[in-house]
Amino acid sequence: MKILHIITGLNLGGAERNLFNICVTDSVNTHIVISLSDGGFYLDLLRRAQIPVYSFNLKSYLNFFPSIFKLYRCITFHNPDLVQTWMYHADLIGGLIAKFSRVKNIYWNVRHSTFKFGQSKNSILLVSKLCAFFSTWVPSRIIYCAYNAQLVHENFGYDKNKSIVIVNGLDLELFNFDDNLRRKIRNDFSISEDVVLLGMIGRFDPQKDHSNLLSALALVKHYNFILFLIGSHLDSSNSKLVKLIESHGLLEYVHLLGQRADIPELLNALDIHILSSSFGEGFPNVLAEAMACKTPCVATDVGDANLIVGDTGWVVPPMDSSSLANAIKIAIDEKLSNQDAWNERLTCCRHRIVQHFSLNRMLQNYLDIWKC
Repeated sequence: MKILHIITGLNLGGAERNLFNICVTDSVNTHIVISLSDGGFYLDLLRRAQIPVYSFNLKSYLNFFPSIFKLYRCITFHNPDLVQTWMYHADLIGGLIAKFSRVKNIYWNVRHSTFKFGQSKNSILLVSKLCAFFSTWVPSRIIYCAYNAQLVHENFGYDKNKSIVIVNGLDLELFNFDDNLRRKIRNDFSISEDVVLLGMIGRFDPQKDHSNLLSALALVKHYNFILFLIGSHLDSSNSKLVKLIESHGLLEYVHLLGQRADIPELLNALDIHILSSSFGEGFPNVLAEAMACKTPCVATDVGDANLIVGDTGWVVPPMDSSSLANAIKIAIDEKLSNQDAWNERLTCCRHRIVQHFSLNRMLQNYLDIWKC
């Protein structure tokens, strides 16, 4: 089959990574990628893998209608067997243009899991509501990355008869335990083994609720720990974040690393990964990535976090800093005082991801549904 993917952008993110993994791993079908924005991190990687990529600057109002026309011409030129769209704007715009291009098979991919009026962007709420309206007409199937996302969107008005869930899958060679990487990163940052290294990977955004994380860590300052904050806008130039860290008395505990490309290495170095999100997560990839590197997780109960973590870590209510702090305490205490139980936990983390969330398993699920 010739499969044309339309995605909002190609910057670092879970949807973008899954699209990239599918395109470069699938040896059965031909893949073409269209980015509705001006490229991003994965654009060059896709081109190096000999995947044709087009990018249209739809973010510019001046370019909007010319870009729509280029999108239409690109779809009709390639005449794909199937159009797979990724994320709301691509589902709406890409789906409608593919429909007018007379593509018979259009599959939407939904990555979000929670809507919060007052916190979710108004543009997201508007586009998702339009998607709900068109969901009975445009897509042949709607693929959700999480069971929680399916439930939320069906309640929001998405066509229930077209739903299917395909959870994300990881490259288990890239995300794997490597003690040499652990030692290297810790040596680079001069962090000894007697320091508990905590980390959270996720951009600076209200839905990630860094305030909740810092409030929780302020309650466990009696432990010898360091926290890595990794992601876009998580650096010293973010004055709002720096003031927040300072207000909790955590300046000496927190290292702001910003956006990094060496995520597998960093995950290996961590002792515990924390996800403090309050909403908006579908399938939080970073939990599975951490667990694949034998790093246990403390997470808030958002999206499919509970499904991913299972009994290998700790899942607590969102926006509850005392519960989050208590789970972090329990995790640190086990690591420091019960090495046998801790080692068994590390093994169980990796085993759970291998069993349920491998890249090959995800790819096969896509191949199966695309044939329908």
